Amino acid sequence: MTLERTGQPIRITDVAALAGVSIGTASKALNGTGQLRDTTRQRVKDAAEKLGFVGDARARALSSGRTYTVGMITTDSFGRFSIPVLLGAEDALSAGRMAVLLCDTRDDHVREAHYLRSLAARGVDGVIVTGRSADARPPIDVSMPVVYAFTPSTDDADVSITLDDAAGSAVVAAHVRSLGRQRVAIVTGPGRHRSAVRRTDGASSVLGSHLVAPPMFGEWSERWGRQAVDVLARQAPDVDAIVCGSDQIARGVCDRLRETGRSVPGDVAVTGFDDWDVMALASRPPLTTVDLRLEELGRVAGQALLALIDGGTAASASVTPSLVIRESTVGA
Repeated sequence: MTLERTGQPIRITDVAALAGVSIGTASKALNGTGQLRDTTRQRVKDAAEKLGFVGDARARALSSGRTYTVGMITTDSFGRFSIPVLLGAEDALSAGRMAVLLCDTRDDHVREAHYLRSLAARGVDGVIVTGRSADARPPIDVSMPVVYAFTPSTDDADVSITLDDAAGSAVVAAHVRSLGRQRVAIVTGPGRHRSAVRRTDGASSVLGSHLVAPPMFGEWSERWGRQAVDVLARQAPDVDAIVCGSDQIARGVCDRLRETGRSVPGDVAVTGFDDWDVMALASRPPLTTVDLRLEELGRVAGQALLALIDGGTAASASVTPSLVIRESTVGA
């Protein structure tokens, strides 16, 4: 069946006609309501896509009591973590025909309160809270569904989708051991940060007696990576692998090793964490590291929020990072 509406907007009656269903059935299928067969719902959606049908968001909001918008609150001004989370959440939320409003609080409690009032005034259907740190934060006080992504809530009753840092560091430590490295050091960020501690715990559980020194906590910086190499030169000059808590630290480690005449990975294998391409790919050599899979984390958070908005339940969950092998451990 072919429909042509030259110069005229496509209406839901056209979608219903092409799909071979009633207007009411077409409306239910497009709005995700009613008890319809999956095949019927998909046939209507296929017809709408074929015709380029765009629904009336205002009418949909009035009929459902929802605005089909979701707020995302973040403290990550640079977008290093929040943008991948946003992309993943949008993938999940778009299935429910939801739009996302991103609000950057810049670590300002007053600004956060302002955004929360604004989102509530707009009648958003839910909120995703994220940030640049894996450290838990106090919950927000709003009367709508909330999911915390990457940055968990301090309230265990809230739904928090987090990263399994310990599992990621265990995988990269196992990779180092599989290469036959016997004397390994761990260089990571501040001991007060949850991610630094958990990454250290995961790697230590695999490395065990192969650690040449207690884990070294410092800064999330290249400078600290360079300083750590100098400390290890005095404490454990025969170290043959350094597992780093971030790509920034690992890049500094590689630079300083090269300056002191030691090759990577010939003399010392080096690993990072985060798979931040600005650091991991620009390092000399490129870093074996851990992909945080933040888009997947965002998708899980978006699916959880959709479930809550639809009146269902959702549980906290963690996403396991994956290993990315490059030249800093296996050579060219």
